[in-house]
Amino acid sequence: MMPTGSLLDTHLTNLAAALVPYRRCERQLARWGADLAHRLAGGGRLLVAGNGGSAAEAQHLTAELVGKLHDDRQPLSAIALHAETSALTAIANDYGYTDVYARQVRAHGRPGDILLLLSTSGTSPNLIAAARTGRDVGVTTWALTGATPNPLADACDDVLAVASPDTQVVQELHLVTSHLLCEYLEQELPAALAAAADPAVVHPVPAEPAPVRTGVEVVLDGGTGQQVDA
Repeated sequence: MMPTGSLLDTHLTNLAAALVPYRRCERQLARWGADLAHRLAGGGRLLVAGNGGSAAEAQHLTAELVGKLHDDRQPLSAIALHAETSALTAIANDYGYTDVYARQVRAHGRPGDILLLLSTSGTSPNLIAAARTGRDVGVTTWALTGATPNPLADACDDVLAVASPDTQVVQELHLVTSHLLCEYLEQELPAALAAAADPAVVHPVPAEPAPVRTGVEVVLDGGTGQQVDA
């Protein structure tokens, strides 16, 4: 049931409700961040794509990786496929919009790369086609979606799903996910670079790494008279 009250109260209440299950994603976020660090340090690349607001979220992530999140470090290879506007429009014109990402994945994807696809609904045909092509070429496919089950999650090797029916909340937590991925990546990057420089050195991805964030309690009323703790 949607809470009643002001727009601000409603939005914040929905966001706080989604934070409760999202906090359980810490182990997955740490695993993804560490995996990404080792792949990029070893010469792999991250390909990302989305539509609309999800495209903006995906491009935000690549900017953090090619640039930096906190401290100075070497640039890491990350490409937002939707930002390749000439290729995207040519493919859409010649082959149809469903193929705009799949054809780029087939061109650029290599075994060891990661393809990360962002969709609030998990039903975008062009992202599903990209995921299937990624599997064909040996790319590891990850999805950031809204609530599951959804077709994109089913088409990918792994999914981080935000359990909210509110599209805006899903996108906001996808941005949080991008920042946390970068934080966990940068935490693991020194070990990943050492392993890349000396293949005899094995640095396993930690199963339960130290948390990047400490717990925060958010209590919102939202006009409902009920507390929501996150």
